[in-house]
Amino acid sequence: MADQQEEEDLRMALRMSMQNSPPEPKSSRPREAANLATTKTPEESRRLQRELMATAAEKRMLAAVKNVPASSSPSKSERGGDLGRKEMEIKAKEVNLGNELSEEEAYQLFLMVFGSGVSKDILAQWSNQGIRFSLDPETSMGLVQHEGGPCGVLATIQAFVLKHLLFFPDELVKAAQSMPENLTSRRLSKNHYVASNIFAAFTEDAKSRTLVKSMGEILFLCGNNKRAVIATLSSIGHGVEGSVDSSKDVIIAQALDGLSIESASDLQKVLRVDTYTTPASAFERLEAMIPVFQSRMGALLFLISALLSRGLADRDDPSLPLVTAPFGHASQEIVNLLLCGQAVPNVFDGRMDLGGGMFLKGVSTNVEVGFLTLLESLNFCKVGQNLKCPKWPIWVVGSESHYTVLFAVDTAVQDENELEERESQIRKAFDAQDQSGGGGFISVEGFHQVLRGMNIRLPSEKLDSLCSSGFIVWSEFWQVILDLDNSLGGLKDSTGQMGRKIFDLYHFNGIAKSDLNGSQATSGGETPIQRPRLTKLRVSVPPRWMPEEFMADVAVPSGSADSESSGKGTEVAKPEPPQHAPLVDCIRTRWPRAVCNWVGDPPSIV
Repeated sequence: MADQQEEEDLRMALRMSMQNSPPEPKSSRPREAANLATTKTPEESRRLQRELMATAAEKRMLAAVKNVPASSSPSKSERGGDLGRKEMEIKAKEVNLGNELSEEEAYQLFLMVFGSGVSKDILAQWSNQGIRFSLDPETSMGLVQHEGGPCGVLATIQAFVLKHLLFFPDELVKAAQSMPENLTSRRLSKNHYVASNIFAAFTEDAKSRTLVKSMGEILFLCGNNKRAVIATLSSIGHGVEGSVDSSKDVIIAQALDGLSIESASDLQKVLRVDTYTTPASAFERLEAMIPVFQSRMGALLFLISALLSRGLADRDDPSLPLVTAPFGHASQEIVNLLLCGQAVPNVFDGRMDLGGGMFLKGVSTNVEVGFLTLLESLNFCKVGQNLKCPKWPIWVVGSESHYTVLFAVDTAVQDENELEERESQIRKAFDAQDQSGGGGFISVEGFHQVLRGMNIRLPSEKLDSLCSSGFIVWSEFWQVILDLDNSLGGLKDSTGQMGRKIFDLYHFNGIAKSDLNGSQATSGGETPIQRPRLTKLRVSVPPRWMPEEFMADVAVPSGSADSESSGKGTEVAKPEPPQHAPLVDCIRTRWPRAVCNWVGDPPSIV
């Protein structure tokens, strides 16, 4: 009986939702329902039956959540002219739009991000930046930035995106055939991963999967690998889930029309958050919400998600806003939070003891992708090894006002120079025979043990000269080793490189700027294309011990990086004159005395 009454109520509710007339007396429902059923075509009847079944299921789900008997009749107010709106609210609750922040939480969050005196221009910058890939084929693997300010968020996501695109391409495609063979098969060079540099070959599906994985990885990193909080907008909610792409765009456009966040109260009204404790559930949610993060509110929503994942109390100095005045740039705390899950303002390793029980917090763990800054070359700070030597050769690069990304496609760029390692081994063997108390010389007998242990074969005249005085001094021995061919155990390079490492780095600046090199001809002349910038740099790094006078005379091979590393098939040519830009100063904080060359305009870090 209860089920029959429920069906009758639902039929009447459906009828009222399709009409704008007030509800009729309950006694008329059976007759009206019968008439409604008899006047419908078979197709309409089947459609009505499906709608009724779906509505009944929704009502039972809501009743279960609220622990209310399923047979309870709706109140009089629920049968009014706003019945359609009420039903939509019920559906929203059933799919869990997320939790609303309390007024206190919203105030704390807004104050933490923007401070108390934020300008409308800064709020507009952070409310108009989506997380979107560039449409330009040459930079299609990069996230494009149109507004100043959120570059710290975009550059950090970009670094993780590159990690997955370059070094884990197999995990991003459902079938191996969907990507070129050279992208699906990772090869090994000296036991290191080598990634393809054909950036334009990545499919849209692979890039979308990469973005989801990268965002999820960062959020769980912020949540101490225990949770990820995902923030979205109440006006969008789960409405985009299950919709076709065109419908998603319409839903989002309508929801964002006229939406602005200018206060903690605005944030509290529009923000909804969900917490996920497993990567699978978080990734599923992120995948569904990607259109929302691609919208103009995307960068801000992701920053809020990261902060809530970590917890609003985890800061060194809570008095300063994370978005800095007067230009609205992301602070170092934001970048550190996204890189290593720690909202600390410093880039050194560990923590610094100031005495009196006061400490400054730095980065305490090694990271997946790292950080370099122009400020270190200007002696304003010191980047520690945790950020400078990350697991993967990818770095967010900071300048005074902007964040960009530097990366390599071969992890071997972070290897110790082979000849530097050889030098260390020989010096260690020499010091082991030093009986002078650190005087830097050894006996002839000890010297022969060094030669045997290090497999060094000196010509007889060199050996006699070194041993003539009865003891061997390190500086004299070292000069002989430098002039001895490496085939005899020395450090002289037959290619003429003298132990110089040569490799390629790539620099990506996501902010869209006019590119005259990519101009399109029009009737009125050339129109510059607005696009991000990707620059390839050839980097040459001499060994630490190479004297300055030798650096300019060492030839640079013109072959590929692979042939250079193997020492085979290289053509020794006159070295290119070194070029300079502020980015080179950043690179030298990681590789001292590095020399860089590129084609075209200098790479920009602003």
